[in-house]
Amino acid sequence: MELAGTWRKVKPYMAMVFLQFGFAGMFLISVASLRQGMSHYVLVVYRNAVAAVVMAPFALWFERKTRPKMTLSIFFKILALGLLEPVLDQNFIYMGVNNTSASFSSALTNILPAVTFVNAIILRMERINIKERRSQAKIAGTAITVGGALLMILFKGPIVNFPWTKDVSHAVSDSGAHNGGHWLMGTFMILLSCFCWSAFFILQSYTLRSYPSELSLTTLICALGATESGAVALVMERDTKTWSIGFDMRLFTAIYSGIMCSGVAYYVQGIVIKERGPVFVTAFSPLCMIIVTLLGSIILSEVVTLGRDLFQLAANHLKKCMSKFGLC
Repeated sequence: MELAGTWRKVKPYMAMVFLQFGFAGMFLISVASLRQGMSHYVLVVYRNAVAAVVMAPFALWFERKTRPKMTLSIFFKILALGLLEPVLDQNFIYMGVNNTSASFSSALTNILPAVTFVNAIILRMERINIKERRSQAKIAGTAITVGGALLMILFKGPIVNFPWTKDVSHAVSDSGAHNGGHWLMGTFMILLSCFCWSAFFILQSYTLRSYPSELSLTTLICALGATESGAVALVMERDTKTWSIGFDMRLFTAIYSGIMCSGVAYYVQGIVIKERGPVFVTAFSPLCMIIVTLLGSIILSEVVTLGRDLFQLAANHLKKCMSKFGLC
């Protein structure tokens, strides 16, 4: 009995650590596919279509007797969930990753727990008592994550030299210095994705109260997300060639991210949210940054710096634009 109780307490922690490794893999393979020219609009459609197809049989079988009745209110909530995560968050994060780097993107998403914590307080999903150590720890953690994100944006630190990146550090950093406009846009996209992702967690928590079937909810979110993102992709990508993928990295990215980061992630997050709340789920995102930073420097030869001075990048980009139009 004691062992079973310990396992029940540890299980949410293990589940979230497992998901962070899955998200880290998504960051890395997505960068590789986007650099090969894959459209992020198309990737989002395929990712959610794969997730819906894979999760549907499990939902139909395991929840055939327990699935609640669908109402118009629940349907609109699921429709909003499909818009927030599959359409907005995924497209924003892919644009951010493509314009910055896997390590920078995963690091900047550390602001997600803070955004979710603030939203949960506003919506009275979290109770704060300044005299309690638990509340003090949450406030301190929020301040640290926000401070870390601001430090990354406002401060340009030195390059972190790993033994396997010494030969490429200076070449890659010099090339990155000329892409200030891309880094600015990428940073803005990542921040937008964090706000959408946070709103998704909050709404998912509310939806599970009236529709407590995690597998069915996951399938419906992915199916509606694929439909909504498909409509967006048809408008944004007019060339039919962008929809064709072969047995290559792009297909692997769609399958991996669909199964691991949409299907399995939504299901596991739903279970943990019901037990521990949305703030607990987002608190593990810093672990993803550590994994992506190490693997990104090895696999993608990315340069890791302690911060990125976006004010300086913005000034350089503005100066370049003004000189282009003969204003300076």
